[in-house]
Amino acid sequence: MKKNIIKHLALSGTALLTLTFAGQSFAASAPFSDLGNTSAKSKIVILQEKGVLNGVGGGQFLPNSAMTAAQGIQLMVNALDLNIDLLRFIKEPKATDYYANANNDAWYADALIIAANNGLDLPADLKPDQAWSREVFTHELILAIEKHSNLPMIKIMPVEIADAAEFTNGYDGSIQRALVLGIAKLDAKGNFHPADNITRAEAAEMTYNALEYIKAHPAPAEGLS
Repeated sequence: MKKNIIKHLALSGTALLTLTFAGQSFAASAPFSDLGNTSAKSKIVILQEKGVLNGVGGGQFLPNSAMTAAQGIQLMVNALDLNIDLLRFIKEPKATDYYANANNDAWYADALIIAANNGLDLPADLKPDQAWSREVFTHELILAIEKHSNLPMIKIMPVEIADAAEFTNGYDGSIQRALVLGIAKLDAKGNFHPADNITRAEAAEMTYNALEYIKAHPAPAEGLS
């Protein structure tokens, strides 16, 4: 990621900073070489072409590898086109200002700063390199799109989930909404497997589904009923 562009401004006699982080490059890149028979291959390819997805180098995506918190946050920032272009700071923000376990020199540092300043519901003790479970990624994705996409309100009819007893308290609502909206899905036996690590392919597919839902269900224009 390119260096941050920092502009010094004067406002009421106080020096402030306006930061613009270089966005995701939308230049065409070589297709991932390791998707094989991945069920979500077509969705991954589309997200890559849109500049939403990053590989891991060498033309690889590693679809079956666990997605880390940092990777998941970068994916959401890219997908929702989040930024801090209009924010002003008294001092240059650091990832560790928001997440004590972050590394300010890591590739994900800018994404964490953007996420923190766009209200993503992330814990202060976030471990960027820790694998995210299916329930955590689903919860964070749903909250992010609901906060930033102005989705229309709909009545939720709960889905029967065979392993619902395994959910972490507080995540069940987000998972239910993800299932009802077609963003997530259960397996053939009706299980969600909330504690399993979410793979990079699964996270990409859910993100694609979320973007498709947003596109298909725009909220009513302001002032209209």
